[in-house]
Amino acid sequence: MKTHIHFFIFASFCFFTIPLSGMEVSILTWADDAPVPTDKVDDTDASNVPPPKGMVLIPTGEFQMGSNDPQVGKDAQPVHTVYVDGFYMDETEVTNTQYKAFLLENPQWQKGRVHPEFVNANYLKHWNGNNYPSGRGNHPVVYVSWYAAMAYAEWSGKRLPTEAEWEYAARGGLVGKKYPNGNTITPQDANYGQNLGDTTPVRKHPKNGYKLYDMAGNVSEWCLDAYTADFYSTFPRDGVARNPLSGANSVDWLMDTFTEANRLEPRVLRGGTWINAANFVGVGCRDGVLPWFTFYSYGFRCVRDK
Repeated sequence: MKTHIHFFIFASFCFFTIPLSGMEVSILTWADDAPVPTDKVDDTDASNVPPPKGMVLIPTGEFQMGSNDPQVGKDAQPVHTVYVDGFYMDETEVTNTQYKAFLLENPQWQKGRVHPEFVNANYLKHWNGNNYPSGRGNHPVVYVSWYAAMAYAEWSGKRLPTEAEWEYAARGGLVGKKYPNGNTITPQDANYGQNLGDTTPVRKHPKNGYKLYDMAGNVSEWCLDAYTADFYSTFPRDGVARNPLSGANSVDWLMDTFTEANRLEPRVLRGGTWINAANFVGVGCRDGVLPWFTFYSYGFRCVRDK
């Protein structure tokens, strides 16, 4: 059963806490003849070209998106076939050290200087000016809004992942599994369930099949999409959605004019957090939060088109 804890969360969600040029994007498009619903990877993505520093290549492919697990929630149903173009993804969540570099070059996003339309009063709550808490440079940055994450992504020459890209990458090439590394999870696999009492440094826990860290737990990660609880129900069961994106705007529009995005339209968060129980850090769990809201367990990572 889903539980509403914070009034800033919209619709339904999977746990208890509260775009770049060249990408082929369509809100909802399907192939004329649907393939058998098994995950497929395009081996032509494998090349001798090294990925950008700190990123890994996520190959072009198809996968089964969503979950029929009743503990995950109806907003993750029905399971449907999705195709995504290959892309690069940050192997870790954006850290405090990385975010500080952004702040020093973009004073308009420094604590106390951001327009209140884009963040709430808790933005970078534990920072002292441009300084993050001592000893936490390698922890994921938290208390950042979707707008702030978008600003960082634009500055770094990247973007936020679509929800489909995020889930495809989180699955790590596995088919039909609940977590990034299989159907079970333990405190040795991820930071969840308040087992460690706080965020942990990135790379502390094992990576998944695509060499990504913390795709379950630690901090919940902002995605590009607008959140709608019934988004998956708009996909025909016998079709293939190509690079789906929820919401009225395109990837390019969002990256060029994200500050004009509707602040009353929730944005997707994925992955669960360090305080969530195991059932709510699975790869299929979805959440939707207002884009200006910040919280102690909200962070992000970026992607770049191939």
